[in-house]
Amino acid sequence: MVSRVVVVGQGYVGLPLAVRAAQAGHDVVGFDVDDERIKRLAAAESYVDDIGSATLREVLDAGTFHPSADPRSCAGFDVAVIAVPTPLREGTPDLSYIEQAARVLARYLRPGATVALESTTYPGTTTDLVAPLLEEGSGLIAGTDFFLGYSPERIDPGNREWTLVSTPKVVSGINAASLVKVREFYASVVDTTVPVSDCRVAELAKLLENTFRHVNIALVNELAVFAHDLGIDVWEAIDAAASKPFGYHKFVPGPGVGGHCLPIDPSYLSWRVQRTLGQSFRFVELANDINNHMPDYVVRRLVAALNRRRKAVNGSTVLLLGLAYKKNTGDARESPARRVAALLLDMGADVRAADPHVVEDAHIDRRVTLVPATAEQIAAADAVLLLADHDAFDLDLVVRHASYVLDTRRRLTGPTVESL
Repeated sequence: MVSRVVVVGQGYVGLPLAVRAAQAGHDVVGFDVDDERIKRLAAAESYVDDIGSATLREVLDAGTFHPSADPRSCAGFDVAVIAVPTPLREGTPDLSYIEQAARVLARYLRPGATVALESTTYPGTTTDLVAPLLEEGSGLIAGTDFFLGYSPERIDPGNREWTLVSTPKVVSGINAASLVKVREFYASVVDTTVPVSDCRVAELAKLLENTFRHVNIALVNELAVFAHDLGIDVWEAIDAAASKPFGYHKFVPGPGVGGHCLPIDPSYLSWRVQRTLGQSFRFVELANDINNHMPDYVVRRLVAALNRRRKAVNGSTVLLLGLAYKKNTGDARESPARRVAALLLDMGADVRAADPHVVEDAHIDRRVTLVPATAEQIAAADAVLLLADHDAFDLDLVVRHASYVLDTRRRLTGPTVESL
């Protein structure tokens, strides 16, 4: 059945969902308060890697996708999805974007409509925050007059195997009737839905997924630091351990964690545990400490390498390869490259950066000079730092022309290459 769908928030989560719902035949409004973002969408100009401009043009021409910054465009919806950011402000969850979205939707909420929250948050947000706001603004009762649920986003930018459509979608509702409605919508846009009994279960499941990754990445990051000091190749040890066909899941070290999920989401769970139970979530706090300081460790290794070559950081040219937080994406949110660049700039380095996906981004210090990853730029650098191993980089070119490389992803080999 074709529904009128409103997706609030047209970022890395909301835009792919809106486009997919439009492709599935729904009449979709992609609502965002950012006028510039809406103008770009209306011109079929995508700013999200997983949605090509050609795909945008198709749904626009088909008349199934309507980008809008006008709240009145939300009127008449059958299904609304909240996919807005949930940042941390000084260690405290900022749910103001969810609150604003819920208030807008409440104005246009009709009996029989369905609202689903996708934004990552702590357990209890759907029932304790979103439901009262929708009820207050509409005069309707959640679970009786309208349906409400939570379905955590599982977007992995750049992943061509596990996409929005092919990745199983956890769905929940505040009651049985809401679960039916929420599941019905998502079943129209994804291959597989995974229903759970309660919204808090779904909210916790999302935080569990990211906390699992965060903690294990912190483990191998700390191992990398100690293994280097002990003169042991941590990468070889990891590969050896990964040969075990059971009881082990491979994680690898890197320059730090980025994006929205790992640097932020586990802290939501830690905050909730502390606030509700008065206890600290020690695993999350330790993982935060280790992963947050990996960019500092990378810079210390680079400084030591330059010193061995009788060069000071002050005045040296350092070329960063990759500004995104992961390979083959343009997502620089919370990227460790930001901290690495800031530290090197403060030390007096001439910091240049090449990233074919991040052409210009507000997340990156304006003092960083953006350059192409050419043989001339590589050869001109006193040190090259591989932070994101995009497929677009010619890694052989780097090995041939760089006088020194610190490779944080173990993609390079050669006499001038040092691995993290």
